[in-house]
Amino acid sequence: MILNLDPKFSPFQNQEEIKFQSFTFSGGEPHIKINPDFDTTQKITITHRLNSFNDLGLLCITVDALRRMDVKIIDLFIPYFPAARQDRVMIPGEPLSVKVYADIINGLQLNKVFVFDAHSEVTPALVNNCTVIPNHTFIQEILKIIGENVKLISPDGGALKKIYKVSEFLGGVEVVECSKSRDVKTGKLSGFKVYEDDLNGMDCLIVDDICDGGGTFVGLAEELKNKNAGKLYLAVSHGIFNKGFEVLDCFDKIFTTNSFKDFDNERVTQIKLDQLI
Repeated sequence: MILNLDPKFSPFQNQEEIKFQSFTFSGGEPHIKINPDFDTTQKITITHRLNSFNDLGLLCITVDALRRMDVKIIDLFIPYFPAARQDRVMIPGEPLSVKVYADIINGLQLNKVFVFDAHSEVTPALVNNCTVIPNHTFIQEILKIIGENVKLISPDGGALKKIYKVSEFLGGVEVVECSKSRDVKTGKLSGFKVYEDDLNGMDCLIVDDICDGGGTFVGLAEELKNKNAGKLYLAVSHGIFNKGFEVLDCFDKIFTTNSFKDFDNERVTQIKLDQLI
C-alpha cells in the first residue's frame, strides 16, 4: 500500500493508496489526518519529494501517525535526497548537512529507504537500510528519443564512476571525461576541460544527477563546442533549475525526471519516475 504525501507525485502505479488530509497550522507546523480504513498489518510505502524542511516535518509526523495506528513495516521513497551535495565540510563553520537529514530519517527506524540516483556514496553510507535506484533506465529512455549515436559526457570526476556504469548498462556507449575547478569559498567555476581533442561533430549527452543554476553545464557546453561537438543534450536526474531554462539555451534539449518538482516548459522533457521504476 502507498501513502503519497505529495498528491502530484505518484511514482508507483497499480498500488492501493491510503487517503489522508494534510495541512499547515497557522503557527507553521505541518499536520496530517490519515484515514484508518486500511489493513495496518501490510507494509506501507511513503513517497514524498522533500523540497523543504517542512516537507521533512510532514514525513516525520506521518511516520509517527502510522506507528500509532500499529503499522509495523514502513518503507520510504524519497527520490531526491535533500542536502546530498553538502556531503563534506569544505571550510570551517560549515555543517555536514546530509548527515543532519540522514540522522533524522534514521531516527524514524524505517524498514527501507529508496533514493533515486544519489549524489554520491555518502548518502547510502549514512542512511540506514538505504537502496539507491540508478539512473540507467532514465538514460536509456533518453537515447530512445535522441538516438544512440551519441557520446556520454561526464562533467567532472564525481560523475565518472556512475557514468561508466551507465555506459556498461547501455552496451558500451563511449564516454568522454571532463573536469572543472571550483573556488570553495565563492563557489565560482572555472577551468573547464574536455579530455578529447576532436569530437568530430558527434552529438553529446551530458549526464549528471542535479542541475541547480546550470553554471557547470553552460561552461562545459562552450568547451564541447570548441572541441567540435554536434548537438548538445543535457540529462539530469533531479532538475531544480533555479535560474530557469534561458541560461541553458546552448542545449538542443534538456531531460529530467519529476523527482524534485513538475515542469511545464517546452525546453525540458520530463520523464516521470513511474515510467522508470
